Amino acid sequence: MPNKVDYFEIGSPDPEASKAFYSGLFGWEVGPPSSPAQYSMVNADEGGLWDTSGMGGANWAIFYVHVDDVAAAIDRATELGATVALPLVDNGSIEFAHLLDPLGNRFAIWRPKAA
Repeated sequence: MPNKVDYFEIGSPDPEASKAFYSGLFGWEVGPPSSPAQYSMVNADEGGLWDTSGMGGANWAIFYVHVDDVAAAIDRATELGATVALPLVDNGSIEFAHLLDPLGNRFAIWRPKAA
């Protein structure tokens, strides 16, 4: 389903505090962090909690929009005034990127890779 919001992510330099907060507030189950990315899945596959302490300690809470072509969406977004916050990442399973809209709001685009 292209152009549909279907994932969220929280970036935190203190993932244990974030896990305690969101689990306490919403009852979310946050899995163990993966290596080397230190990324934990939320409620199996609805979202993720990313430990950002090793990459500058940024904080974010963003939504992911499922697109057909990540590179093309990056190009179109920058044409419309967005800036790239995290360049295209291909982890073998998915491709994704983080962008900032013209007002500075962080969002992400992604697509699964063909099996």
